[in-house]
Amino acid sequence: MEEENQIKLHGMWGSTFTKRVELALKLKGIPYEYIEEDLSNKSQLVLKYNPVHKKVPVIVHNGKPIIESLIILEYIDETWKNSPGCCLMIPMKELKFASGPLFEDMGRVITSDGEAQEKATKDLFEKLTVLEEGMKEFFPGGTPSINGENLGLLDVLMCALFGPYRAHEEVLGMKMIDPERNPLLFSWVMAITELPVVKESPLLMRSSWPLFSLSDRMLFTPLWLDHLIMRQMEFVPCAN
Repeated sequence: MEEENQIKLHGMWGSTFTKRVELALKLKGIPYEYIEEDLSNKSQLVLKYNPVHKKVPVIVHNGKPIIESLIILEYIDETWKNSPGCCLMIPMKELKFASGPLFEDMGRVITSDGEAQEKATKDLFEKLTVLEEGMKEFFPGGTPSINGENLGLLDVLMCALFGPYRAHEEVLGMKMIDPERNPLLFSWVMAITELPVVKESPLLMRSSWPLFSLSDRMLFTPLWLDHLIMRQMEFVPCAN
């Protein structure tokens, strides 16, 4: 019976989608076992639990697998409604903006050079401006008020997406989140990443700098970029 009640999270250390699920579990105070997956050589369990797309994250609760991060977040919120430490997390269609186009632009900024990087940077800054304007509705006072008791789904997604931004800025030599250009977004990210539950999480605080070191970037090809984006977009094709 104890084995059935265990929660297991299958993920990959550099996956934004894995990070968001881990943060939700920690905010809810839910104990779990983390299982690192090699996406180039997927385990039989991942192939069993997610036979169609063969992707992570996957959580297994009472022997039941749940796939796709937004669906997992819904499941966590519905299953542990009365757990302290996190408010109800209500998914919205608009959140796909942070899960899709915004992250894709970030990936292209990191992995490209020259004119391609300039275009990707422009696209990213335009989307961040849209996000900044939208945030004014959530924080009319101009300053985000965030603590471990009132985090919601949007906070979880943004933390997973922008948590390692310092490492990315160091590699690129540029400001991705500028306190003058995006004051609300900057304050929001800083407030979230300073929460104890976030700082104490090895997976959440582990940056993806090995993937984006300057020497590695010289080896990136368009094929690798597509592969990287497909991985992070939770749609990893089946390995032959």
